[in-house]
Parts: sequence; structure tokens; C-alpha cells
Amino acid sequence: QVQLVESGGGLVQAGGSLRLSCAATGHTFPTAAMGWFRQAPGKEREFVAAISRVYGTTAYADSVRGRFTISKDSAKDTVYLQMNSLKPEDTAVYYCASGDPPAAVDAWGQGTLVTVSS
Repeated sequence: QVQLVESGGGLVQAGGSLRLSCAATGHTFPTAAMGWFRQAPGKEREFVAAISRVYGTTAYADSVRGRFTISKDSAKDTVYLQMNSLKPEDTAVYYCASGDPPAAVDAWGQGTLVTVSS
């Protein structure tokens, strides 16, 4: 059973940058893609970005396109989310996901908190 472990969250001022990492272990079969979701206080979890395993095709939510970049290191089975020009509204718990996000998720990480101060 796959396990996803996130790291890299923290506190940053508006306009700053952070990079999140998600290491995957225990895949029985390769999943189609991996991605990131986030959940702000009092809001539903929402899709942020995804990257396909084979071709590295990427997809982004409109709210982060042009500011966030998802990438992968297949040798390490790790996915990254580089977040630039952060805004207070990006404050949320960020979750790594595997499967075929955003349409289907078969495993979630434990989440890492990102706080952007104004």
C-alpha cells in the first residue's frame, strides 16, 4: 500500500516562496499521476496541481497557474510543488495525492501546513 510523506510547509510572508516535497513508498503498481490538493480553514479540499508519471504532463488550478510549478523525480519517486509569489489566500494544509488526480485519488499524505502572512 502506498504511503505519501509531505515536507516543506511553514510560515512565509506574502510574495515569498516555499517548496513542498512528497515522497511515495510502497507502490504495488505505478499510479497514473501524483498531485497536490489544499484545504483552507472552513473550506473544502481543492485541487492545486498534478503531474503524470510517464510523460510529465502537468495541470494546474487557475488560482495557482503561473505561480506554482509541479515537478517530479522519478528515481526518487518524489513530487515537488514550487510555490512562488505566495498570497495570504494560499494559506492552507497541502496534501499530496496519488492515483489519477484530480479525478481519482487512491492515497493521501498526512498534510503539511502553509501559512502566508500579509
